[in-house]
Amino acid sequence: MSVTQSPCPLCQPDGETVLWQGRQARVVLVEDSPYAGYCRVIWQAHAAEMTDLSADDRRQLMDIVFAVEAALRRTLLPTKINLASLGNQVAHLHWHVIPRQADDATFPDAIWAAPRREQPTRALDLGTLRQAMAAAIGAIHQTP
Repeated sequence: MSVTQSPCPLCQPDGETVLWQGRQARVVLVEDSPYAGYCRVIWQAHAAEMTDLSADDRRQLMDIVFAVEAALRRTLLPTKINLASLGNQVAHLHWHVIPRQADDATFPDAIWAAPRREQPTRALDLGTLRQAMAAAIGAIHQTP
């Protein structure tokens, strides 16, 4: 069963920075975040919950999430990666993959916690990040 949200901002994206796109999922950069490299892995079809997908589709989606995590670890060398699937505000299946650094504003707390310090600014090379995503996801035999 899927939840319909009208209009769904993830079904009809506007202005996303796409790092990788395949037939069933896409990886986008969350540009309005101070956390450099923060990505969303978005299931292309409208579904609200992981159990709305077949077992094969669930495995494929999680393989992509884990490949994105690996690519971010390789390219950004974070202290930790946070993974989350919430969907309370946008009931469209997507995963947050958030690289965390020990000196970021809220570490070791969640990104929505009160800041402990000023957030450092970090440069991000989109070309390198796109290549890392393509290589990591390609290694699990996904076809864009």
